[in-house]
Amino acid sequence: MEIETIAAISTPIGEGAISIVRLSGPEAVEIANGLFGGKDLLQVDSHTIHYGKLIDPETKEIAEEVMISVMRAPKTFTREDIVEINTHGGIVAVNRVLEMVLESGARLAEPGEFTKRAFLNGRIDLSQAEAVMDLIRAKTDKAMGVALRQMDGRLSHLIKKYRQELLETIAHVEVNIDYPEYDDVEEMSHTLMREKTKKVANEIEQLLQVAKQGKILREGLSTAIIGRPNVGKSSLMNTLVQENKAIVTDVPGTTRDIIEEYVSVRGVPLRLVDTAGIRETEDIVEKIGVERSRKVLMESDLILFVLNNNEVLTEDDKNLFEAVKGLEYIVIINKTDLNQKLSLAEVKKLAENKPIITTSLIQEEGIEELEKAIADTFFAGDIDTGDMTYVSNARHIQLLKQAKQALLDASRSLELGMPLDIVQIDVTRTWELLGEIIGDTASDALIDQLFSQFCLGK
Repeated sequence: MEIETIAAISTPIGEGAISIVRLSGPEAVEIANGLFGGKDLLQVDSHTIHYGKLIDPETKEIAEEVMISVMRAPKTFTREDIVEINTHGGIVAVNRVLEMVLESGARLAEPGEFTKRAFLNGRIDLSQAEAVMDLIRAKTDKAMGVALRQMDGRLSHLIKKYRQELLETIAHVEVNIDYPEYDDVEEMSHTLMREKTKKVANEIEQLLQVAKQGKILREGLSTAIIGRPNVGKSSLMNTLVQENKAIVTDVPGTTRDIIEEYVSVRGVPLRLVDTAGIRETEDIVEKIGVERSRKVLMESDLILFVLNNNEVLTEDDKNLFEAVKGLEYIVIINKTDLNQKLSLAEVKKLAENKPIITTSLIQEEGIEELEKAIADTFFAGDIDTGDMTYVSNARHIQLLKQAKQALLDASRSLELGMPLDIVQIDVTRTWELLGEIIGDTASDALIDQLFSQFCLGK
């Protein structure tokens, strides 16, 4: 099957200093050379960049002033010849260059097709390919660090190690069954099988123990700010975001819809949601906001529950304590710059031993303590992204859980004294599940679906 040369714009659409059109495939250099009024790109050294003009094949007029990078296979991202045409930034300029490239024989790349070719050509495995998208979407330095380490193959190395250990176990059983006359091969006993499967199961469990933290770093904590109207919810959001995203007034019910913003708190990305104050109301618009707030509440990973230090605890406050029962929340007693009317003892009694932070948002007091409480709640202090391997992808976590379950099934069969060739079925299943993480046993449909989520040009 003939490999097509693909092309796409690899920079965000809009005005900027530079835009890039990327080509990959056997005819990438030839196509670019046919448009280039400069050096003969077919003769230049690999990994060099060249200045010149792009000439419109039809009008023979100068279409654009460009810098062209030429990178020859196999030392490229896709392991194919790659050309990157650096044009002036702007929608018209870069689209004109792309049109010329497509008219000269290239095909428009599908979303994620460059990375997919890197995977299919053995440049990266599937977990590394998914880390490329994680890197693009990273919202904090720590999330970026996790993605970089996954791109570097840290997770892949562990998965391959586990699979090799299981493969050796499977092969050992096969040899004992098929060649029982070989005395120099150690017999695979139930005890030996149990040791080997338990070792891999423990290692998978260690990965899963930090998976929740990795998922948080990758996707962020869905965090709802709740409380009665006018307790300081919007002020809290503005303080964390450090921008005036929400309207702050003394009028109850000002926030009538849900406002979202991403913020980084000590390396933890929070998808911060400022909700409408939850209370009984006859205002139709505010009522809709309150209902949406209740829905957000149930879907949140973390709730920041704001109370007013200058008011006694109301029935609405007590109802909110009931609403968050069993959920992960932090109580924030705001407006400590005003006279205290709130009973701290009553709050502690209702708060189920959850953290209680006091703040004066108008004086920017207590924010440091709040940020520490958020980090402590989910990471027990500092987040280590240096030496630790985090599993952050939901697909990977699910496959690891299934692999662990398959090994537990194998252990159960061993305890029941089942024949080793029966136990081996679950061990083989584990090996296949782990292979799906790195793409060794992934179906074509799964691969197509994963890469379709990538942006065009990546």
